[in-house]
Amino acid sequence: MSDIKVIITGATGMVGEGVLFECLQNPKVSDVLIINRRHYELNHPKLKELIVPDFFQLGKVASVIEGYDACFFCAGVSSVGMKEEKYRYLTYDTTLAFAKSLIAVNDKLVFVYVSGAGTDSSEKGRMMWARVKGKTENDLIRLPFKAAYNFRPGVMLPFDGQKNWKSTYKFIGKIIKAISPKRVLSMQEVGRAMINTVTIGYTKQILEAADIKQLANA
Repeated sequence: MSDIKVIITGATGMVGEGVLFECLQNPKVSDVLIINRRHYELNHPKLKELIVPDFFQLGKVASVIEGYDACFFCAGVSSVGMKEEKYRYLTYDTTLAFAKSLIAVNDKLVFVYVSGAGTDSSEKGRMMWARVKGKTENDLIRLPFKAAYNFRPGVMLPFDGQKNWKSTYKFIGKIIKAISPKRVLSMQEVGRAMINTVTIGYTKQILEAADIKQLANA
């Protein structure tokens, strides 16, 4: 499969921006639609933008999201200082509502969700964020997409030129890469692996860092 059309959320954040950069330069991708809550300043012949302030309202613009092969859902929030009810709303409820709106117009999509290393698939652990992410992963897999994958990338290094990346995070990533290179992914690898879920597929629905690296180089 080639010349795929993809939807990306979270382009104004670290992961989404990196995945966007890879999709724009990757010859397997012909069209990119970024769905954001606020504008992302970038012009590119492959790129279109849809501003949706409330992801629960995606169904109101259903005609715009028809005809795409995949959604790379990279939007997310930090759980730091947040109570579980609010974090669940912003992470689980919002993501599932968005995914169900996509299915309503196109159940042939491949859906890739950016979760996180340490996510709790049992939904019963002590870490609040890990339980919520685990439930989000589990319920996305149950939806009738063509395929659904959950990415748990851990430590990542940005593209040159990324705007939405904290310098301290980049510095820490380089240190960890020097000590344990297998634990660190580049954003190129994360983006390529997402693209390859559509063009090649993968045997697992939950991909840890090693799986992402393997799929990126497939």
